[in-house]
Amino acid sequence: MTAEGTVNRAALPAIFNPDDLNALEQALRLKEQNPGSTVGVLTMGPPRAGEIIRQGLYRGADTGWLLTDRLFAGADTLATSYALATAIRKIGDVDIVIGGRQAIDGDTAQVGPQVAQKLGLNQVTYAEEILNVEDGKATIRRHIDGGVETVVAPLPVVITVNGSAAPCRPCNAKLVMKYKYATCPMERSAELDSRMEKLYADRDYLTLNQWSVADVDGDASQCGLAGSPTKVKAVQNIVFQAKEAKTLTASDADVESLIKELLEEKIIG
Repeated sequence: MTAEGTVNRAALPAIFNPDDLNALEQALRLKEQNPGSTVGVLTMGPPRAGEIIRQGLYRGADTGWLLTDRLFAGADTLATSYALATAIRKIGDVDIVIGGRQAIDGDTAQVGPQVAQKLGLNQVTYAEEILNVEDGKATIRRHIDGGVETVVAPLPVVITVNGSAAPCRPCNAKLVMKYKYATCPMERSAELDSRMEKLYADRDYLTLNQWSVADVDGDASQCGLAGSPTKVKAVQNIVFQAKEAKTLTASDADVESLIKELLEEKIIG
């Protein structure tokens, strides 16, 4: 944690959010079903988050964009959705935005719908599978409380995918070899040897897109900590310790004793 009560993400390893992997698989399937379409990976984080883009490229994505700027730091869901929406607007000409239902650090499931609202796009949540895209419409199967439903949404649309959807395919060995040196400029050391300099000069696809707040024409007051109304008062580490065990029978006396104890401890009632 930082002094401001925010997570120091630069000190953490970059991992691909599990639900976003399910979303990537749906995007890659659409690419296979619709020749000529492309898949791009958009993420926000410190320079090391370029690893997320590489993981997407290894699986079949075509390009990626990393939003990295100290002004993005400390973002809650509102500021995160603002940053992503401004980047998507800059990318432009996007038919479908697909993301995971929620992140594993916050579990709020708010960012996807907020992005849709900020962009003024249709949205479909809790998606299990994108069945078809044709005639300017997407047919999507959703898994919701009480069952499954199929909906049709006009494009462009924002879709958030459940973690119970099809898992993402593994990395492709040929793509790993192609993109293993792909990096954002901020990931590279200040001094590259001549071999790497030539490699990046000859293969422009190895330089990943890197955008700051200014690059996406963002309002700094709506980014990062400045644009985050959510404030964390305190964070505590809780260690669960073993408690005494109590064995009860099905007798009326034991059941009555348990109920009295729960009432006294204000667990029930």
